[in-house]
Amino acid sequence: MGKMNNVKLRTTKRLLSGHLWVFSNELVGSPKGFSPGEAVEVHGPKDEFLGVGYINPQSLIAVRILTREKEEIGRDFFRRRIVDALHMRERFLKNKNAYRAVYSEGDFLPGLIVDKFDGALSVQFLTAGIEAQKDTLISILDEVFDPGLIVLRNDSRVRTLEGLPLYKEVVKGTLESLPLINEDGVRFEANPYEGQKTGFFLDQAENRAALKELINGGEGLDLFSYSGAWAMHLASKGARVACVDESERALNEGRRNAELNGLSERIHFLKSDVFLFLEKELAQKKGAYDFIVLDPPAFVKSARKLKEAVKAYRTLNARCMGLLRRGGLLATSSCSYHLSREMFLDMLRAAAKDAGRGARLLALRSQGRDHPVLLSMPETEYLKCAFLIID
Repeated sequence: MGKMNNVKLRTTKRLLSGHLWVFSNELVGSPKGFSPGEAVEVHGPKDEFLGVGYINPQSLIAVRILTREKEEIGRDFFRRRIVDALHMRERFLKNKNAYRAVYSEGDFLPGLIVDKFDGALSVQFLTAGIEAQKDTLISILDEVFDPGLIVLRNDSRVRTLEGLPLYKEVVKGTLESLPLINEDGVRFEANPYEGQKTGFFLDQAENRAALKELINGGEGLDLFSYSGAWAMHLASKGARVACVDESERALNEGRRNAELNGLSERIHFLKSDVFLFLEKELAQKKGAYDFIVLDPPAFVKSARKLKEAVKAYRTLNARCMGLLRRGGLLATSSCSYHLSREMFLDMLRAAAKDAGRGARLLALRSQGRDHPVLLSMPETEYLKCAFLIID
């Protein structure tokens, strides 16, 4: 790689605090002359060197920083970063056969997501800078992990903000048999090609295991259940669980997972809009359940949608609280970055007031250790998960 072009910043406050993004309005001059994904040196107002990143003139986030050193951005650089991320998982996760192996900015590789499902990798290239390294990254991942299957899940709408096309592609292996993962003694079939996001929601793995420790039998609900991951853990502790989701595909995946774990007798699956389901249940079964898991999709896609999203979260949580017996457990989550921890707790207080119930916080949890939060980038922490006792 030859000499890099430079970009100059009007202000350095964001970068000097450890953030990895440069917005287009922070640049001196227009980024329009650069190629999407091109590596650039970033300099401050006095021409001081600040780092190396890649630029995309089509994106509001114009530059994403890869390193604070003057170094070559090539195969060796990316291999070193990916190996560092893997070593961190091996150090802190121990013997798990499914985890997020690379978490974008959380592993100093903005735009790259890699989920490992046993012998399969589900990979997302979310930015032009990472897409430009496609062949190199696939080669490195193949070398480092030696997987039987590599699937590119480049169908995330985030790519459209970068001017990138949406597509899915199997670049190694076949989908004849889906990977089986083991999560704290419970087995799941992951579908890296057809499943939501990358094929399975790994970020809640530690929270599912933690909630299982608090459950011993009883009857409850898994709402927005997807393939029933929470329900499998709870049913493995003797509970009876109803999974509610709008997607027939997701419910069918849940049925297969229940069979896989010998839990079909304890879990039943209901196709329904969760809002309507809760409304009907409240009219018939107020105070009937021992526990409820509420794990909705991200209602807040942007800061502009925050007010209506909070209203939706509040309605759902109030209805769940009304359905729980005295002393029942509510495990409730939000995966919306724009809804902060403080706003999440405020929403839960308002929901408890709406339901006319007391609520005590047992734990306020976040994403698992395989989704490390970069403290200088609040954007890397998105998941909130509260365990509440409802009185």
